[in-house]
Amino acid sequence: MAENGPQGAESPAETGALEAFIEEKIRAEGVPGLSIAVVKAGRVVWARGFGLADLATLAPAGPSTSYLWFSMTKIVTATAVMRLADAGDLDLDAPADEYFRGFKVVSQPVPVTVRHLLNHSSGLANPLPIRWVRPADAPASDNGAFVNRLLAGHRRLKFAPGERAGYSNLGYLVLGEVISAVSGAGYERYVREEVLTPLGMDRTGFTYPEPASDAATGYHPLWKPLTPLFRAALPGGIVGARQGRYVSFNPFYVKGPAYGGLVGGVAEAARFVRLHLNGGEVGGTRLLSTGAVAEMQRVTPRGGKRDFGLGWYRAHEAGERRPFYVEHLGGGAGFWNVMRIHPGESLGVVMMGNTTGYDHESILDAVVSAPWV
Repeated sequence: MAENGPQGAESPAETGALEAFIEEKIRAEGVPGLSIAVVKAGRVVWARGFGLADLATLAPAGPSTSYLWFSMTKIVTATAVMRLADAGDLDLDAPADEYFRGFKVVSQPVPVTVRHLLNHSSGLANPLPIRWVRPADAPASDNGAFVNRLLAGHRRLKFAPGERAGYSNLGYLVLGEVISAVSGAGYERYVREEVLTPLGMDRTGFTYPEPASDAATGYHPLWKPLTPLFRAALPGGIVGARQGRYVSFNPFYVKGPAYGGLVGGVAEAARFVRLHLNGGEVGGTRLLSTGAVAEMQRVTPRGGKRDFGLGWYRAHEAGERRPFYVEHLGGGAGFWNVMRIHPGESLGVVMMGNTTGYDHESILDAVVSAPWV
């Protein structure tokens, strides 16, 4: 079976209308490539690529095509924290600076706990990450030094911890340092050894997998005269050649992997979805307790556009929608992704695309409405 063909559905006819809708949707919206995987009742029932991973080489997008996850990484970071909590190595309600001493630079009217960081109620600022990137062939930066510099510039909290919620990339960078300190292994190594490898996510990590031809190229629609300004706004070497109405991006990584550094495809991301739909266990391997999984999915309204759980969230305006779901989006220069789970339906979807934005809600609605069995 071709990699970009249907996988797991009872027959191609059952997904024909869905595929036609998605193909028309990405054509109308100008999405170069899109990859989707669906999990139902503990198994992957459908995985499909649409369009092109690279416009220059005409490489098709498929389930194993690698995309930059950006903030979808945060749910993996939260899972790593909960794994440490399950093991008794950290207390979610302990002050974060007990684990990461560098956090003491932040003025805290009451202590910011690990839980506050997980559910975005810490009060930390959310500085724009527009230049938090580096070319893939540039030397890696010191993550700890990067986080310490950001904290030094944002020592004052925006609100008292626990008072309300405010999304913060910086909060998840701090969680990365907490994981490093508690595990003694470093954030990337701990995530790889304790989350990704046990799930068989061997081609998902913090660098592009080999061969590089399996990676999607990111694209941003941009009026041609603005290209020089766009190139100047980002670090050198990030913006690539134009492809018709798009400006392309050369391979790059984000600075601070804990908030958005993963790279991988939907085929392996579906294994992570299975973990969270199956109470923390996949294929006989238990990574989280059932209680930890349930706690992560329990969202609490605190004001604002989103209601947060521990890692997962959902739009506040969607609070009355059924079936209930939680999700995490991930988007940035050239990529837009979403991981959404419907726990009561044993249904999960992960979708990754190689342009900066598109109407993911309409596509998700169509996918969720299909009669998966």
